Amino acid sequence: MTCPHCDAAVVAFAVPPDLREHAPAAETAICTRCLRTTPAAEADVSARDVAAAESADFAPVDSAFPSGEAGVALALVCGHLESLALERESVETLIEHAERGGADVFAFLGRLDAADAAFDLDRRRAALLDLL
Repeated sequence: MTCPHCDAAVVAFAVPPDLREHAPAAETAICTRCLRTTPAAEADVSARDVAAAESADFAPVDSAFPSGEAGVALALVCGHLESLALERESVETLIEHAERGGADVFAFLGRLDAADAAFDLDRRRAALLDLL
């Protein structure tokens, strides 16, 4: 179970049906290092290692992540941050879903620590805060 981009560990999760259009696949994985999201199959994740959305635990990625569906939505947001300008609509939808699920998106963005992210986290954080 490794990221196809950087070979770090991944966390695999099922994507709820109402978020699937914003995900790379119904079963998606987020990299614990670069924060890219990919189909779980591309990260060599077996179906038994994919967490249900409501029980997904993103602590291996960063302790800032909430668990459950709110965490799924924020993991998918991270997967769109490389191309935020092109993915703005998806990002807005995912953030709204996370907030409805009880996540404090401002706190999440302030605490997220990913020095090896595939994008400049500080710039994306500032852009997201402007977006919200």
